[in-house]
Amino acid sequence: MMRFGSPVHEPGARETQIASKNPTTDLHLETCHAEDVLNNLNIFRQSRLFTDVVLRVDGHEFHCHRATLSANSVYFRTMFSTNLKESQQGTVDIKEIAADTMSCMLDYMYGGRENIREDNVQCLVEASELFQISALRSSCEKFLEKQLDPCNCLGILNFANIFSITALSEKSRKLLLEGFSEVIQHEEFLQLSESDLCDHLSNDLLAVTKEETVFEAVMQWVRHDVSSRRCALKGLLEHVRLPLLDRIYFVEKVEMDELILSSKECLPLLQETRRYHIFGNEITSPRTRPRKFANIAEVIVLVGGCARKGHITLPYIERYNPATGEWAQLTKIPDYTKSEFAVCALKNDIFLSGGHLYSNDVWMYNSPLNVWVRVASLNKGRWRHRMVVLQGKIYVVGGFNGFSRMSSVECYDPYLNSWSFTSPLLEAVSSAAVVACLNKIYVIGGALSDQLNSNKVQCYDPVKDDWTFVASTPFAQRCINAVTLNDTIHVMGGLMNSIYKYDPTESSWTAMAITVGPLENCGLTVCNGMLYILGGKDDTAEDTDRVLCVAPTSDSLSHVSTMPHCASYHGCVTIHQHVKR
Repeated sequence: MMRFGSPVHEPGARETQIASKNPTTDLHLETCHAEDVLNNLNIFRQSRLFTDVVLRVDGHEFHCHRATLSANSVYFRTMFSTNLKESQQGTVDIKEIAADTMSCMLDYMYGGRENIREDNVQCLVEASELFQISALRSSCEKFLEKQLDPCNCLGILNFANIFSITALSEKSRKLLLEGFSEVIQHEEFLQLSESDLCDHLSNDLLAVTKEETVFEAVMQWVRHDVSSRRCALKGLLEHVRLPLLDRIYFVEKVEMDELILSSKECLPLLQETRRYHIFGNEITSPRTRPRKFANIAEVIVLVGGCARKGHITLPYIERYNPATGEWAQLTKIPDYTKSEFAVCALKNDIFLSGGHLYSNDVWMYNSPLNVWVRVASLNKGRWRHRMVVLQGKIYVVGGFNGFSRMSSVECYDPYLNSWSFTSPLLEAVSSAAVVACLNKIYVIGGALSDQLNSNKVQCYDPVKDDWTFVASTPFAQRCINAVTLNDTIHVMGGLMNSIYKYDPTESSWTAMAITVGPLENCGLTVCNGMLYILGGKDDTAEDTDRVLCVAPTSDSLSHVSTMPHCASYHGCVTIHQHVKR
């Protein structure tokens, strides 16, 4: 007998491996087989072969196969597999779709051919929603993503929002924000609704290096239809960072604009800008905060301080940009052996006074030039005092002279470069929290002696040049700091675990619902509308290097950065600086 193949024997490892592969290649269907089946079904449809249902749309008849329709669409699957009357009918009327859209949809269902164009994509998305064809909807989304351009991103964004296409909406908005300067040159921008335009203008991520671009976009939109849009001008300008406009540009292009001059409602916005140009970052509002991609940024500056329980004084000045998380060193402090000095910011320059027991030295850090210069000296040397800016002038408050706490207050006029005395405190204190709010100065707590702290709040009215006591604090602390945010004073530091808030209009105190822990002589400042706490001594009297951020609206606390070194007794201010993009 003739034999075919090899003699029978036990298979080796190699033969076993080969044998295990052969059945899988024989049993798996190749991709083209499914395509062939769909192509054949499409030919049957066009030839009306084996069709079992007619879809009647706008007077047009489409002969189809129930199985193919049901395999593609949840809508048709439900229609033909339940007791609906359409399941028994040979002809089904479809009223929610146009005939040409149905034709494109059937081509897709029968062969996966994507005949998607700019003139039919919206209808196809609507059809995919109606007939629940997820694959067609996905194809339409991909088509629209490829079409995204500055000239059409606003229209696609609106379309994506209507149909809740999240990914497309996000990509459209991203293109709008990143290409705003180009988007505003196209017709779609002029057709925006007032509410949508306000929404875009208020976004901190609007990628403009100069706020002048935003202002000009607003005026272009309003002038496109002045008669009906004039009334929207004030609401739109509220979202333009007018204080950040170049001063000369503001005077020539904004204050002299006839539309703006004719709108009395816009006057407060102009006044705010004028005050900002006079008083600098003493004036705070959402319009004074730079956008993320502007050529200026709000940054926090740490000035000097002490380390290792106050035994080592630090010469460093570090700039921290919360938007980027970057730290940078600035010019060191002159005579860096200073400690427990006072600092404040006036028009983006930083002033430092005291730092020794009898020191009356005052230095100014010129931010644009990155240099320190000496200015007029205090009339009285002091230590453990505070400085605060109000209406373009600097006030030095209280302190310690080596023998007792001081009640004297001095005022610095930057135009005259001179100090003069004002009315003294009602109660002499050192290491108090001093802050300006609603055109008044508040001195909160502080040390009355080496052992005794105050719980009093002293309020200074610069118009009357006098002090009064207002609502006492729920604590008696020294080595505390205060800042103003949204016309509310926030106080922390000393041995307190919480941040306390004082509302001057209600003369009331409340505690925030977060626990920070004792951070004596920490840095406290407001930047980009958030509260920042930097360093300080913890409950073990050790210096810390944490940077904490508090969201005042939600009372949430987060650890956002680490200082280059541990520090306490340091100065901490926020200024605007030009940054490279």
